[in-house]
Amino acid sequence: MDSPNQDSPAMSSVGASGGSMPPGLTEDEVEELTLELSKVEDEIQTLRQVLSAKERHAMDLKKRLGMTPLEELKQNITKGWQDVQSSNAYKRTQETLSQAGQVTSAAFSSMGSAIRSKFGEMRNSPTFKNLGEKMENMKYKVKGDRANGESAHSPSERSPADNAPF
Repeated sequence: MDSPNQDSPAMSSVGASGGSMPPGLTEDEVEELTLELSKVEDEIQTLRQVLSAKERHAMDLKKRLGMTPLEELKQNITKGWQDVQSSNAYKRTQETLSQAGQVTSAAFSSMGSAIRSKFGEMRNSPTFKNLGEKMENMKYKVKGDRANGESAHSPSERSPADNAPF
């Protein structure tokens, strides 16, 4: 494309796309737009080359500074994590989870107290004591007399500490 007035196959009367000319555009407008497109594409190619050269230069500088790709990755991850922690969404999530943890902790504490209270009531109930005595009697019947010469006691002759149900 030495001269804008020079006809090229792309700028013939059939238009830049090789098909019919776009409606509402004259041949001169198509030629002008095609030329502008060509210039923009050349600029894009030049910018890609410049970017590539700058990236190579940056890699060289990092290498000379002793920065490895792994260290760079660590720094990026650390910065990303700091950005996440400072975000409003993270702070709201953290507050919500903290509140949920406090509510859950209070619920478990309350449930533990209720269970402890019920076990205390059960332990003092006649049914539980009766079950304990039956277990002691069964233990006594299964074990029988003691083989090492100690006197065998019935469950009712044992000390209160020995009357634990299990």
